[in-house]
Amino acid sequence: MSNNLGMDVRKAPRSRCRIDSKVRYFKQEADGRVINISRSGLALELASKLQAAAGSPVVIENDDIGLLEGVVRWNYGGRIGIMFKPNSNSIAKVAAYFRNFHQEVRPVLRG
Repeated sequence: MSNNLGMDVRKAPRSRCRIDSKVRYFKQEADGRVINISRSGLALELASKLQAAAGSPVVIENDDIGLLEGVVRWNYGGRIGIMFKPNSNSIAKVAAYFRNFHQEVRPVLRG
């Protein structure tokens, strides 16, 4: 799927979440929080900079899902978008997460 700018976009619907995670890019490691996830990828809000370019391989680790391998799609403004590598291990882990753990997170509005 592509948008009107000709860029590829995520095909699967996104679900909001908050999952503390670590992302590793070669010898760099950064703490972060998964802010949305789909069956094909996720977006992380980073606590520190990570110099990972689009197309670079990364590993995401968290307690809810375990280790996931992915490829950086974008890295901008303290957030990073990752597309899962399409292997059966990643697909099974994400499916299990949605089946057993996921709860949609709604923003809290303060008035």
